[in-house]
Amino acid sequence: MILVTGGAGYIGSHNVIALMNAGYNVIIFDNLEIGHIETINTLKTIKTNGKLEEFIKGDLQNFDDINSVFKKFNIDTVVHFAAYSQVAESVKNPQKYYFNNVYGTLNLLKAMLENNVKKIVFSSTAATYGNPDYIPIDENHPQKPINTYGKTKLMIENIMDDYDKAYGLKSVRLRYFNVAGADSQNRIGEWHEPETHLIPNILKSTLEGGKTFQMFGVDYNTKDGTCVRDYINVEDLAKAHVLALKYLENGGETNYFNLGTNEGNSVKEVFATCENITDKKIPVEIKERREGDPATLIADNKKAKEILNWQNEKTLQDSVKTAYNWEVKLAKLFKGNL
Repeated sequence: MILVTGGAGYIGSHNVIALMNAGYNVIIFDNLEIGHIETINTLKTIKTNGKLEEFIKGDLQNFDDINSVFKKFNIDTVVHFAAYSQVAESVKNPQKYYFNNVYGTLNLLKAMLENNVKKIVFSSTAATYGNPDYIPIDENHPQKPINTYGKTKLMIENIMDDYDKAYGLKSVRLRYFNVAGADSQNRIGEWHEPETHLIPNILKSTLEGGKTFQMFGVDYNTKDGTCVRDYINVEDLAKAHVLALKYLENGGETNYFNLGTNEGNSVKEVFATCENITDKKIPVEIKERREGDPATLIADNKKAKEILNWQNEKTLQDSVKTAYNWEVKLAKLFKGNL
């Protein structure tokens, strides 16, 4: 049995589908502050090799909430997504992030140790690297986060190193770059309130009542003056988690991997792809740079390919197409048409 924390959220829910497709039975633990009960209800209807055994509403900041899950179910491995992840908010309200992300994870690890569960796949981030010293960024790049969100994730990685040495708790930390796209069958997708990510915000501009898209900074030292990012498809990302879990099941040691495509797309390229996929002219307003946006962030993903035997398969066009299908569905949901 696999415990997925944050399984009602964007990345967590896609991983639940990947785990079920791989034949695993899953327990989801989520407080539904960011995730959605509608996502849980959809996951319950999916028929595949594994199944969603149960959804438990609880908060990692309450030790009894999470410990009771381990007492009730025979958990083999944990896949841990539950976290706040908005960079700007983390800088304005660091206490919220340290309590939820770090203290919540400490409660999870404590419950794991008390119940003799010694394997965890952790959702980390490229934000632990901070501003890049070189491109592409490999796993040996110095970790110097520049915001509270990145600091909480790096702190958890360091804690996991200590727990491995002291208690034999094995972890795989997966450092994501920019995650994009939605379920290929349009069952679930990205659903944040407020939405801060580039692709869904561009696509929302094409829908009824959509706002003019704001493009921040066109004077970077890049191929077209806009920021370049590495966009990894959420289903490719989910497959990496299944492979990381199998790596631990096969006796793998604590490790960490970058998850990206080894390629970069500029904001203007993403914008043009969105216009092409939707066949719509999207209104755009050019704004000044945002503070703290590096010009280029691209992953070196060779380590994940070599050790986990993982391969990214989907293109930016694939991600935008599924994201657009989902945004159309979401718009209808808010109108009450679903």
